[in-house]
Amino acid sequence: MTIHAYDDIYLNDAQKVLGHAVDFALMSLNIEPDIFGSAFAVSSVSSQFAIGNPSYVAGMNGCELAREVLTSVNIKFDDTEDAMYLDKSPEYWAGWALAFYQWYSSRSFMEILKTVPLSEIINMYPVFHEMDIMQFADRMDEIFKEKYPFTRLKYKRLNCNLSQSELARNSGVALRQIQLFEQRQRNINNASAITLLKLSRTLSCRMEELIEFQEAQ
Repeated sequence: MTIHAYDDIYLNDAQKVLGHAVDFALMSLNIEPDIFGSAFAVSSVSSQFAIGNPSYVAGMNGCELAREVLTSVNIKFDDTEDAMYLDKSPEYWAGWALAFYQWYSSRSFMEILKTVPLSEIINMYPVFHEMDIMQFADRMDEIFKEKYPFTRLKYKRLNCNLSQSELARNSGVALRQIQLFEQRQRNINNASAITLLKLSRTLSCRMEELIEFQEAQ
């Protein structure tokens, strides 16, 4: 079962927009990579971008997106005219690849950039920029598994400071079922929509954020 963040008809535009946004913020506005990455992650812009809102992934250019991110979190910058280059930089590639991975994984930008800061994604450019984008996605999956060896359900539960019993009581999902999901003895990807809905509502996340990657099944 593969659930992506939004319809793939917007993916190409989303990658270009975020690529230009990162390049413009870093190269033209002189914002440090991880300052811009953190600003983007906490901004309302990223939450709209993450669900494929056409106003953000296709309705503005990257320079406009970068300005909106910085303005929304009150980061001052010396503005300059729009600059979007045909010769793609490592910074552009980082935004382009980040947009793909968010779409592919359905993880929030906050979760991704907390685990792999923007500066680290830029540093991956020499190795991955000429490879198929799935090579980059596979490496990102590996990093997540190294840092968070447990299931996404357990990760979300711990972030909410809930025990398995509390999650069961609050969600109405059987305790044993939750235990089997977290132990990977039962595949949460095959759970009913109502089970995923109950868990996601209790954990204040989207249903897609509980889905496991095929490699982790």
